[in-house]
Amino acid sequence: MKVLIAEDDPVTRRLLEVRLAKWGYAVVSTQDGAEAWKALQTPGAPPLALLDWMMPGMSGLEVCWRVRAHPDAKNTHLILLTVKNSREDVVAGLKAGADDYITKPFDVEELRARVKVGERIVELQHSLAERVRELEAALKLVKQLQGLLPICLYCKKIRNDKNYWQQVESYITEHADVRFSHGICPECYEKVVKPALAKLGRGKAAPEGAVP
Repeated sequence: MKVLIAEDDPVTRRLLEVRLAKWGYAVVSTQDGAEAWKALQTPGAPPLALLDWMMPGMSGLEVCWRVRAHPDAKNTHLILLTVKNSREDVVAGLKAGADDYITKPFDVEELRARVKVGERIVELQHSLAERVRELEAALKLVKQLQGLLPICLYCKKIRNDKNYWQQVESYITEHADVRFSHGICPECYEKVVKPALAKLGRGKAAPEGAVP
């Protein structure tokens, strides 16, 4: 998983880069809030970000506000890094849209644990989003099979959305996860198959696959 770092202090930034790489993350490193915000708007942006609160130009707090207001970046998991540790500061960070909060100087194992929690949350969000897409696709197919279907009175073909006539089997197969097997119902056997066999002089034995 890709993780973005926004830290203006080169020593802290390097420490974060080394640790995250050691833990198996792909690191995208930035030096200030403006750089971080630009990186978070790009296609394939990191889904998890570590943001220093106090940076020149754009602060980590402002990055949080912007991320939460952006439709493509709003699901990014944001962790604020800061020396601010008062109750008011924590509340302000969370109100700005941060998901978690680590005070400096941070404990390496605590950092690792909080990043791991963020990773699990991101994976859960992606899994839920995929399930929602699958459900929406399924509901779309169901809606296509609802309502009135134009069907031929004689051959029973169905007219599709492009004004082409299709066999019932092919139409339903295209619009639902269904496969057909064919047999002969008892009524058709008596009305169609049995008389045909009698004409052919083949007796009254049911053909293979018939359901008398």
